[in-house]
Amino acid sequence: MPPYRYPDITALCERPLTELIGGVEVLVNPALTIEVLSPATEAYDRGDKFTHYKSIESFAEYLLIAQHRPHATYYVKSVDGAWSYEELTGAGQTLRLATLECEIALCDVYEGVEFPQPPLPPLERP
Repeated sequence: MPPYRYPDITALCERPLTELIGGVEVLVNPALTIEVLSPATEAYDRGDKFTHYKSIESFAEYLLIAQHRPHATYYVKSVDGAWSYEELTGAGQTLRLATLECEIALCDVYEGVEFPQPPLPPLERP
């Protein structure tokens, strides 16, 4: 049985296929999975969880969205099965999602989000 996880957002381009796992209907053919990172889950989302997702045949794109700044990491699987990634930093960046054939601007992802101001560096004394 493949490992099942519960992502923040999932998209697919085919008819949804589900299985009943522990009394819960679970999507088993996602194409794109999006996770919003938190300090408590970031290492797991980037590591073991991503490894589990890669065992799903239909899984082809993984988008990780940071909470503390406008930043995203986008992983995409090529036709030969190799994964590549792209880092996007700053609200002015735009990403093309291959599976959905659309573009998403980070300014839209973070619309209405206010980030904490970074602390000022200490003053240097002469």
